[in-house]
Amino acid sequence: MTNRLTPDICIIGGGSGGLSVAAAAAAFGVDVVLVEKGKMGGDCLNYGCVPSKAMIAAAKHAHAIAQAPDFGVSAGEAKVNFHKVHDHVHAVIGAIAPNDSVERFRAMGVNVIQAEARFVNKTTVIAGETEIRARRYVIATGSSPFVPPIPGLDTVDYLTNETLFERTRAPRHLIIIGGGPIGMEMAQAHRRLGVEVTVVEGFKALGKDDPELAAIVLDNIRAEGVSLLEGCKVTSVEKRGKTGVRVNYQSDAGDGFVDGSDILVAVGRLANVEGLGLDDAGIAYDRRGIKVGANLRSSNKRVYAIGDVAGGLQFTHVASYHAGLVAQQILFRAPAKENRDIIPWATYTDPELAHVGLSEEEANKRHGGRISILRWPYAENDRAQAERKTTGLIKMVVDRKARILGVSIAGAGAGEMINMWTLAVTNGMTLKDVRGYVPPYPTMAEIGKRAAISYYSPLTRKPFVRWIVRFLRRFG
Repeated sequence: MTNRLTPDICIIGGGSGGLSVAAAAAAFGVDVVLVEKGKMGGDCLNYGCVPSKAMIAAAKHAHAIAQAPDFGVSAGEAKVNFHKVHDHVHAVIGAIAPNDSVERFRAMGVNVIQAEARFVNKTTVIAGETEIRARRYVIATGSSPFVPPIPGLDTVDYLTNETLFERTRAPRHLIIIGGGPIGMEMAQAHRRLGVEVTVVEGFKALGKDDPELAAIVLDNIRAEGVSLLEGCKVTSVEKRGKTGVRVNYQSDAGDGFVDGSDILVAVGRLANVEGLGLDDAGIAYDRRGIKVGANLRSSNKRVYAIGDVAGGLQFTHVASYHAGLVAQQILFRAPAKENRDIIPWATYTDPELAHVGLSEEEANKRHGGRISILRWPYAENDRAQAERKTTGLIKMVVDRKARILGVSIAGAGAGEMINMWTLAVTNGMTLKDVRGYVPPYPTMAEIGKRAAISYYSPLTRKPFVRWIVRFLRRFG
């Protein structure tokens, strides 16, 4: 017998975005149904952010042992037990999982249905034996790793982020196809854990980030022993002996190949739209995802789409941001629009790479070249010197009124430092606001303030300003 439900909200997908909407709705006593066919917590918890950062943390410890002699400490050679690294990764997932569990959300008052959801018309969803007719729907199905149609790839046991963290033995030579954030993070982490690594990238590695800062990161990764082949398009994959693989590629320099033991495919992600019955629901979509307006509403006015499936920036924090915007509209009837200019992102390589706001290129286009670029190197920071983390810099883009348009950081702790600059960009702050705050000494956060103050240094070269400075020194 079919069970019929008529909730205020039906959410399809139990990842970061879907869970955030469900929690908000339940907190206000709204009748809400959450449908999830897979693991609660979505890609981030089970296959993405959490396991990858746990592996990166293990790799950092191995690297710290190798660096210890620089600080006068002898710790011997690092010994990596890859099985225990696997256990550490899954212990972290297990520690966080209860926060996203079916039991917790049912305790909140959310009706959780563990089944596949499919629209059968514009107003109705079927999930297992349940028919749902909700007032509003939120699709938060996320994305999956894109596997390109490379000849021969289907003949080998390639890895994606969904299978990588199940390994209990280290690869002998890991070939990574794709030099984006996931590819470069995993390349460096595996190299530090003793694995030979080659990255094959068709264009430029970390190509979506500021080239000046990306180069700092990539130079360091190369120096650690990762082989990075840029401008190399993979043409085919083939088995090599009993356990080996060969990746053939084409570049401006000619054809080439690299032999290894394992392949990780990390060339991007595809929105999870298959099987949702979007055509039956009158929901427009394409290969990038569901088409939405700035308010995240689809062509079916009952339906919103958030996170990766909405076809925009693919970050966990974006899904949470979207969740807040949709909850505001559904629960409080208050208008809300997405603003991508305030979304930060970070790549957790070493050094880290982080950004928020407009890039130098974007700012030039929007402001007709009437911008200023400020830089300050880590090497000029006392804390960075003390910790021997002097590689990197901060780069700021400001307009003619000294309003902060964008900030990029390559260096230690960049992912943490970008938080302050995200607040500054979000609130339209100026360099005057930054000049007025006092950072504790010695901290790496001082790097940003030094960059901000440098904006005013050219003024001191003007004769009239120099006269005022001399007058104030003498009579002030």
